[in-house]
Amino acid sequence: MKFVPFQKEDYEQLKSWIPDASFLLQWAGPQFSYPLDDEQLDRYVGGEDQPNLERLVYKVVEDDTVIGHISLGMIDRENRSARIGKVLVGDSGARGRGTGSQMIEKMCGIAFDEMGLHRVSLGVWDFNQAAVRCYEKAGFIHEGRKRDIRKFEEEFWSMYEMSMLEEEWKKQKKAPL
Repeated sequence: MKFVPFQKEDYEQLKSWIPDASFLLQWAGPQFSYPLDDEQLDRYVGGEDQPNLERLVYKVVEDDTVIGHISLGMIDRENRSARIGKVLVGDSGARGRGTGSQMIEKMCGIAFDEMGLHRVSLGVWDFNQAAVRCYEKAGFIHEGRKRDIRKFEEEFWSMYEMSMLEEEWKKQKKAPL
């Protein structure tokens, strides 16, 4: 598995993985509106929605096939922190075999080992139990639950905030997954 910078020629593949407004909100939070379009992706990739903060955006490639998407945003080098987001195993053939865990581990390696960050956080909807288990397995710690923070149609959604610190990453790397 490798991470390759996400570019304009990757937009159509990503958009094809977003079937409806509910899925888009689950994947990206309120940052985008459905249907996802090139203008929204241009702003996202260009970092226009996050002035003064860096963002790394990747397509995930395995055996020359694009299988997913992931980003590391809100990179704050002064405070040595960042936030994993937009995690998506888009290729249905890559699901159910630990691909998400591999993506998270690789992103943590970039954040902690290559960039020297101290803290990496993420948010996950509380009903997405597969993702919650993936992040727990990777070593992320629950910090709390934001109750009913987003309304979709007639339902309110709650989100878990999770994080990992560099010493937890180092300890996790020594222990077999």
